[in-house]
Amino acid sequence: MITLKSKEELIFLREAGQIVAEVLEELREIIITNSGITTKELDRLAESLILKQGAKPAFKGYRRFPSSLCTSINEQVVHGIPGSYRLRSGDIVSLDLGVRFNGYYGDAAVTVTVGKVSDEVKKLLRITKGALYRGIKQAKVGNKLSDISYAIQSYVEENGFSVVRALVGHGIGKALHEEPAVPNFGKPHQGPLLKKE
Repeated sequence: MITLKSKEELIFLREAGQIVAEVLEELREIIITNSGITTKELDRLAESLILKQGAKPAFKGYRRFPSSLCTSINEQVVHGIPGSYRLRSGDIVSLDLGVRFNGYYGDAAVTVTVGKVSDEVKKLLRITKGALYRGIKQAKVGNKLSDISYAIQSYVEENGFSVVRALVGHGIGKALHEEPAVPNFGKPHQGPLLKKE
């Protein structure tokens, strides 16, 4: 069941999301300036930064996940476990981070390039970012949830790529994963109506 959040709950969600954004930005800066850092070192840094903000890592221990940060390298899509891999020029790394703060969750991911990447990788990143913004543009009162999904899928496929169908986005709140599921594919004008409280 989808639950609309109150104004107070939205404030708590923004606070948790702000912590996630700040930690991800610090990790991005570290990757840019420290070629050769291991994904395990990034995980330790992430956990330290989360705790410093007064929050708790959301992923560590969740469904037995051993780390505070998911680090997915190159072709790996999501949920990579940090380890001894050293980032090197040409890599892309997805950093997926979640926190719990004041009883609410924040969860986001960013992709970071390491050194110089190929033109193909640059195109992939440009198209995925464009798809994100097209999806966001459809997230407005009066649209249906699938309008977001359709906008993403259409843009990606028009540009010669495909979307991952096995994994979807999700709602968030007092639980890390809440309804609704938000796939990156679908037909327009279907599913729940987007509305305000």
